[in-house]
Amino acid sequence: MRVHFRAGISLLTMLPVLGAASIESRLSQPLLNSKETMVEAQIYLASRVQPMPPIRDRDEWEKYAAGLRGQILDNVVFRGEAAHWRNLPVKVEWLDTIPANGYRLRKFRYQVLPGLWLPALLYEPAELKARVPVVINVNGHEGEGMAIPYIQQRCIHLARNGVLAFNYEWYSKGQMNLKGYSHARMNQLDLTGTSGLAPFFLAIQHLLDVALTHPNADPTRVAVTGLSGGGWQTILFSALDPRVTLAAPVAGYSSFVTRTQFPVQDLGDSEQTPVDLGRYADYTHLTALLAPRASLLTHNAFDNCCFRADYAIGPLLVAAQPFFALLEHPERLRYHANFDQGHNYGEDNRQTFYRFLGEFFFPSGGFPDQEEPSDLRTPEALRMPLPEPNEDFHTLAERLSEKLPRPLAISAAESREKLREIVRWTDYRVTAQPAGADSAAWRLSMNGNWTVPAVEFDSDGATGATLVLGDAGKAKLTTEIQPLLDRRQRVIAIDPFYFGECRIETRDYLYALLISALGERPLGVQAAQVAAVARWLRQKFGPVTVESFGPRTGLIALVAAAIETGAIREVKLHQGLATLREPIERDMEVTAAPELFCFGLLEWFDLKQLAALVAPRPVSNE
Repeated sequence: MRVHFRAGISLLTMLPVLGAASIESRLSQPLLNSKETMVEAQIYLASRVQPMPPIRDRDEWEKYAAGLRGQILDNVVFRGEAAHWRNLPVKVEWLDTIPANGYRLRKFRYQVLPGLWLPALLYEPAELKARVPVVINVNGHEGEGMAIPYIQQRCIHLARNGVLAFNYEWYSKGQMNLKGYSHARMNQLDLTGTSGLAPFFLAIQHLLDVALTHPNADPTRVAVTGLSGGGWQTILFSALDPRVTLAAPVAGYSSFVTRTQFPVQDLGDSEQTPVDLGRYADYTHLTALLAPRASLLTHNAFDNCCFRADYAIGPLLVAAQPFFALLEHPERLRYHANFDQGHNYGEDNRQTFYRFLGEFFFPSGGFPDQEEPSDLRTPEALRMPLPEPNEDFHTLAERLSEKLPRPLAISAAESREKLREIVRWTDYRVTAQPAGADSAAWRLSMNGNWTVPAVEFDSDGATGATLVLGDAGKAKLTTEIQPLLDRRQRVIAIDPFYFGECRIETRDYLYALLISALGERPLGVQAAQVAAVARWLRQKFGPVTVESFGPRTGLIALVAAAIETGAIREVKLHQGLATLREPIERDMEVTAAPELFCFGLLEWFDLKQLAALVAPRPVSNE
C-alpha cells in the first residue's frame, strides 16, 4: 500500500500534553464539510448500481432473463435455511365463509414456512361457472392491513365482477401487528446466514399457490397489484415468478440510482433493500423482467411519501421499453400519473387499474370501472385464529442461531479469507490531507470514495501509536483519551463511516442497508477504514494499538485486526459485545446498529473465532 503525503508537511506535529478542555475542543472541531459523508455515499452507491445489459436479440434476452431470475432467487431470496423452506408443500386451512352482496368472503390461513402462518381472505364471486381471473392484492405499510377501506373496496369490486380476489395480512400490519414481525427485525435472520427476504417472498408465492388450486382459477390470467409496500411486493414477485401475467405496482419502487438522489423519500426499508439484490439487478432490471407481460406502472404526482411520479417513472421506462419492444409488445408497458393528493390507491388509480385489467383479461367486454357501494368490515370482523405459538422473525433467528457458528476445520489463513468474503473487504489506499488550521488534524481519503476525519494528540517522549474510536464518535472521547496521554501515549482519534462526523443525519440506517443491497457490507467498509488508517500510521510509528469504546466500534476494531495482521499489534475493547448473538438475544432492530447484522457473520464466527484470528496478538475486552 502506498501512502501519500503533501510536500513540506510532516505526518505528525509534536504537541504538549493537553488538558481535558483542549482535548474536547480539538475533538469537536469539524473536519468534514456539512453532509460530506452523505454526498460521498450518494455518489459511490449510485456508481455501483448494475447497468442494463446491451442485448439486442430476443433469444439472448430470454436466456439472460431466465439466468437473472435464477441468480436472484438462489443468491438473494433463498439463501441458507430458506433453500429448504422453498421446496416445502403449502399448507392451507379454510375457515369461515361470510355471504355478502354479489360475492362471499372466505377466511383462510396458510403456512409460509415451518411454524409461521398468515391470515388471508378470498373475495369470491357469488356465481362461478367457468375459469376466471385471479388478482393477488398485496398490502403496504398501512396499519389496519386487510381492513383498509380502499383495499376492501377494490377486492369487493373485483369479486362482484367475476374475479377471484385474494388478500393476505402483511407482516407487522393489521392482525400481524406484533413486535416480532417488524420489518427491521428480518435482518436478525440475515445475521445467521439465512435470507430475511425469504419470508416476504414466500408469503406471496404461497398465496398464489393457494389461489391456483381454486377450481375456477384461470392460470393464464393472474394479476398482482398493491400500493407502497404492496407496490414493492408487486414488482419483486411479478419479475421473478412468470406465473404472473399482469403486474400493476402503485407507488412502490424506483431505481437504486433514483433512491440515492432522493434519499429522504425513496431509500426503502429492509425488505425493499435486501442484501445483495443490487449485485445482480436494479429495479430497472426487475421492470424489464416483466416483459412481455401487461405492466402498468402507477405513481402519484403529489405523493407525500415516496416514489413520486415526476422522478420515479422515467428511468424505469427508459430501461424497460427496449425489452418490451424486443419481445414485440411495446404496447404492454404502460404508466399512469395520478394527480390526487398524497400516497394513494384512490378512485382514479383503481379505475385506471380496472380499465387495464379489462383490456387484457376481458378483451371482449371490458371490465366496469365504477364501484358500487361496498359493505366494508371492521378489523375485528376480518380477524381469524392463528396457531400458537406462531413463529416470527425473532423466534426464527433464535432457532437458526442455536448451533452457530458452524465449525470451520480450515487454517487461520483460510478462515481469514472466509471473513474477508463475508464482510466484503476492500483494501483502501489512504491519501492524507491536513484539515484546516489544526496541523495535527487530517482528512483521510479512502480510495477517493470515503473521507475519514482523524485528530492526533502527541507529546515529547511518546512512543508508538494508539488508534481510538467510539460508538458516540470521536467528539465524545475526551475522558477516554486523557488517561492515554497522561501515560505519554500518542493517540489518533477517528470517525469511521456512520459514526461521529461520518454519521448521516437523516435516515442513516437506510444508507447502510443500501450498501449491503449493492454487494458490500457496512461492517466491511468500517473495519477496512480502520485497517487502512492503521497501515497509514505504521509507516511512521510501526504497528498500532486499536482501542474502541462501545459494542459497535468494538466489533469493527476486532474485524479490522483479524484481517489486518501487519499494522495492528493489539486490540483493546471497552464495553464490547459478549457475543455476536447479542442483536438476536436483545431482539434488536437493524436501525439501531446496521453493522451488527452483517449477513452470515454469525454463521461462521463469534468473538472467540475472531479473537483467534488476531492471536498471538493480544485482545482484551473490558
